[in-house]
Amino acid sequence: MEFTGFPVAALDFYDDLEVDNTKSFWDKHKSVYDESVKAPMSALCEALGKEFGEAKIFRPYRDVRFAKDKTPYKTHQGAFVRVADATGWYVELSPRGVRTGGGYYHAEAPRLAALREAIAHDTYGAELEKLVKALERRGFTIGGDVLKTTPRGYDRSHPRIDLLRHKSIIASHVIGFEPVIHTPKLLDLVRKDWRATRPLVEWAQRHGTH
Repeated sequence: MEFTGFPVAALDFYDDLEVDNTKSFWDKHKSVYDESVKAPMSALCEALGKEFGEAKIFRPYRDVRFAKDKTPYKTHQGAFVRVADATGWYVELSPRGVRTGGGYYHAEAPRLAALREAIAHDTYGAELEKLVKALERRGFTIGGDVLKTTPRGYDRSHPRIDLLRHKSIIASHVIGFEPVIHTPKLLDLVRKDWRATRPLVEWAQRHGTH
């Protein structure tokens, strides 16, 4: 299937789901999800896969076993290309439109230690700092899970202490609900964003091991 954009019906579906997140609504509108959300997302990921690798399209069902919020369905559709543990590229459709991302989304203790060691390194850390600033200049937001305190073993006066506080680093860009998301041109925009974040993804892939 060729990617032709996400139809307006996809955004309307999630707008309505946020208001009525019930099994009865889902059952009644599942064909809209299949045709207007899942099918175009699959086509988008297939087109991107030639360059970036196969994407996992996330299930629409929430895991509510330990959650206070028992609403059964996610109000967005995400897909992720993994190149290392919790590291790779992301694209999401929601009522707010389309958002892209790239970086490392989580790191277990040994991997986080290796990444922080690289951030603290004069050469590797300066490389990361430079590429993060370049992404910010291009309109990306640098986010992730960030400590409020100084990580153990590092001085608060370290020149890259802000980066060292990150437990994850994600460069994200909101395309929003501009008319382009309903056209084949969205493929080029997502590809462009993923290419821009490739240096960050590859840095994390390279330095996330001991």
